[in-house]
Amino acid sequence: MLKAEHLRKQFSTVLAVDDVSLEVKRGTIFGLIGPNGAGKSTTIRMLLNITKPDSGTITYDGEPFSDTMRNKIGYLPEERGLYRKNGLLDTIVYFSSLRGIPAEEAKRKGMEWLERFNLHTYAKRKVEELSKGNQQKAQFITTILHNPDLVILDEPFSGLDPVNQIVMKDIFTELKQQGKAIIFSTHQMETAEKLCDELCLINRGKIVLEGTVKQAKQRFGINSLQLEYDGDGKFLSDLPFVKNATVYENYAELSLNGNVSSNEILTAVLPKLELRKFEFVEPSLNSIFLEVVGLSVEEVEKEKSDIQQIHPVSVPSIKNPLVKKQQTSLVFGLIAAFVGAILFFTGKDSGMLAGVGVVVSVISYIRLQKLRQQMKQEAAHE
Repeated sequence: MLKAEHLRKQFSTVLAVDDVSLEVKRGTIFGLIGPNGAGKSTTIRMLLNITKPDSGTITYDGEPFSDTMRNKIGYLPEERGLYRKNGLLDTIVYFSSLRGIPAEEAKRKGMEWLERFNLHTYAKRKVEELSKGNQQKAQFITTILHNPDLVILDEPFSGLDPVNQIVMKDIFTELKQQGKAIIFSTHQMETAEKLCDELCLINRGKIVLEGTVKQAKQRFGINSLQLEYDGDGKFLSDLPFVKNATVYENYAELSLNGNVSSNEILTAVLPKLELRKFEFVEPSLNSIFLEVVGLSVEEVEKEKSDIQQIHPVSVPSIKNPLVKKQQTSLVFGLIAAFVGAILFFTGKDSGMLAGVGVVVSVISYIRLQKLRQQMKQEAAHE
């Protein structure tokens, strides 16, 4: 249904997406996964034609994006975009009208969805009176009420409690069975592992892993060890045969270096811990993620912050053609105003040249400032 090839997008000094290709088929759930700031949201914006790629192609059923595609797509952004002062059902009806659904039909379908999410008693409440989780459910309803063929969800489980996450997952399965194509972006590896038919792991704008979950696990082999224990397991990550470790209070998942015997592991562990479970298993998607990415989410965020401090994104790059055009226009305007002023005071001109120069300078300056702000906001998203 959707095919993207060699997408690239740069914001000022930040290369947000670097040669990303993916294909999503009907009746599948496709996971776009990775740490915060990896380039997932920028990729989604390009798929939706909100942001133009610097290079690469995107096609839907073999055709480039067009206005006729808009009503075939449902998009749930990471940021909430509901009108907070409006009533809940009125908001759903309004967004449905933008998709061409008659008001009465939108009310009926809207109430059906509100009942499914146990929100029917809130139908006349203002959106701002709802919890964050209920606002997320309301926004999801506006995303799928028009029955789109392609559903794109950016962090759909944000703000949802475990019960409503299960409801949402059930709906994903139903949409898949109806032949819909679903793309959802997340950094929750456990959720992606359970839901996705295929996935694409992006880190720092590049694809570092793709394919089915099964293929990903086969690639990394059975080198993961799960432990349940009593005691302090902090030392587990420092063991010489441990490549990566996810350690909790009484549970740990260890990714091992090569072939390690059970005796070697037990010799190192038993003096310090009382084991309740010791099992070799396929690595979880979370452990694969940690191994492939090589950095924790916090480290990626810190690195991103450090880069932005060295190269402030608020300064527009002169390599941007729009910036260069406005800078050139501003310079010519200032020169014209200066020369015109001299000619006016010497009586050789009526002041027309100076006036034109001032107008050009002001307009160019305003446009340059708008570009500066736009580039700052865009870069801040990644």
